[in-house]
Amino acid sequence: MPRRPNIVLVLADDLGFSDLGCYGSEIRTPHLDALGDQGARMTAFYNTARCSPSRASLLTGLHPHQTGVGILTGSTLPEGYPGTLTPDCATMAEVLGDAGYRTALIGKWHLSTDISTPGPAWPSRRGFQHVWGPLGGSCSYFQSTSLVDGETPVSIDDPDFYLTEELGRRAESFVRSAADGADPFFVYLAFTAPHWPLHAPESAIESVAGRYAAGWDETRHDRLRRMVALGMFDEGTDLTDRDPAVVPWADVADQEWQQRRMEVYAAQVELMDAAVGRVVAALEETGTREDTLVIFLSDNGGCAEEIAPGWVDEMDPVPYSTPARTLGGERVRRGNDPTVVPGGPQSFASYGRPWAQVSNAPFREYKHWVHEGGIATPLIASWPSGGLTHGWVREPGQLPDLMTTVLEATGTRYPERRGLHAIPPPEGRSLLAAWKGEGGRGPEPVLYFEHEGNAAIRQGAWKAVRRYSQPWELYDLARDRTERHDLAASHPERLADLVASYARWAQRCGVRDRAPIVAGRPAPGRAGGLVAPFVSSVPAIR
Repeated sequence: MPRRPNIVLVLADDLGFSDLGCYGSEIRTPHLDALGDQGARMTAFYNTARCSPSRASLLTGLHPHQTGVGILTGSTLPEGYPGTLTPDCATMAEVLGDAGYRTALIGKWHLSTDISTPGPAWPSRRGFQHVWGPLGGSCSYFQSTSLVDGETPVSIDDPDFYLTEELGRRAESFVRSAADGADPFFVYLAFTAPHWPLHAPESAIESVAGRYAAGWDETRHDRLRRMVALGMFDEGTDLTDRDPAVVPWADVADQEWQQRRMEVYAAQVELMDAAVGRVVAALEETGTREDTLVIFLSDNGGCAEEIAPGWVDEMDPVPYSTPARTLGGERVRRGNDPTVVPGGPQSFASYGRPWAQVSNAPFREYKHWVHEGGIATPLIASWPSGGLTHGWVREPGQLPDLMTTVLEATGTRYPERRGLHAIPPPEGRSLLAAWKGEGGRGPEPVLYFEHEGNAAIRQGAWKAVRRYSQPWELYDLARDRTERHDLAASHPERLADLVASYARWAQRCGVRDRAPIVAGRPAPGRAGGLVAPFVSSVPAIR
């Protein structure tokens, strides 16, 4: 029997659709670009618009509402989701581990509400034999919190520590160790990059200095031009309008500070790419690259969340994700303000709405929303011996498809039970045929999305989508991928059919259709903008 393929599943955090070089970006990502050149790149793959739900769906093959993580970990209401991974679903690590794979999580978990006491939703108890990384959401890259080695807390006292680089080193080490064994391996490498805070070594930031002097308007247009040149989109594809809350670059005050925000973000992406390069090099040097399926994607679109200014040591309570002082004793100041220069450990900032619109170019909206900007992700699949196409794959897909795809690739059967618990079958369909350039296998996929009351359904080229409490919109994505021309009024019957299908799915999967939740309470909707600004003292919005 031939050796089953190894699986390396790489997840970026808050990376936008066009933030990779092979997806049109000016950010230098040579290692991911090489994987893209050697494999399949999807133009219409979707996540679920937010950190925890995407992770839950990715690892279980279910919709997040079926896993207990319909919003975020800790986002619970009496009638709501548990906010932690429930026992009546199986993770990819559990399924592959039972089939003889060595399994490892290197990176962010974010699927357990309790991150202080080992419990049933910890990764070490959900199939991962080797675990190293943060259990929670966002954290300092220099003084990372909620880190565990297995189930042992890890404290950082190394002034040269940088989380992204450490995750790359540890994933590389696991690959080299696992390659010596007879069993295949599964590595889930879940970066926190490039999620805020904007943290990067100064040398990495200096390497991108000046790259964004032209500003966000020109950068967005340049990205779309490169996408067209790469064959992702047709000539004549429309760029979405500038977000009405974003001023033209020519009118921006503090341009140098605004440039710095995006420079740090770009440095974070480039350091993540270098970490992926370490893992790929380990695969090549151990002779396992040919038989390894590497999948790369992001958990949601670029993040427009802003952070209110303030000294961390003056906050009550102090957010656990933010150290009050650096290892050198400096006070840490949070917030998006020109007086806070992002990049170093004494800062805790985000890049905001204007640059998030660049990350999501050419689409509308951001993380939290299920318009294309919130859910479209780059997806690269590279498997040298697997017969994958080297080019664009235009068939749509979404997170539950990856479990089914991995099962087919590894010849693994999905269980009907997890211990004493009956579990639902995977919701997805295998993408292997599409990745091999065959496509068209089976019926036309129907994709469903819901997050915080924002909802969508895509069937073929047609997509119905709404913001919470707003009317449904309808788009023909074959002609209008950037969702500029709402056809709801001219195709009411088609819209009604899609909405009815969505309602049946929502009822079957236990979707709670209600107001967006911020810090455990409903937040007012805002068309075209954030549900609410990031509240720096409340960890639930991570």
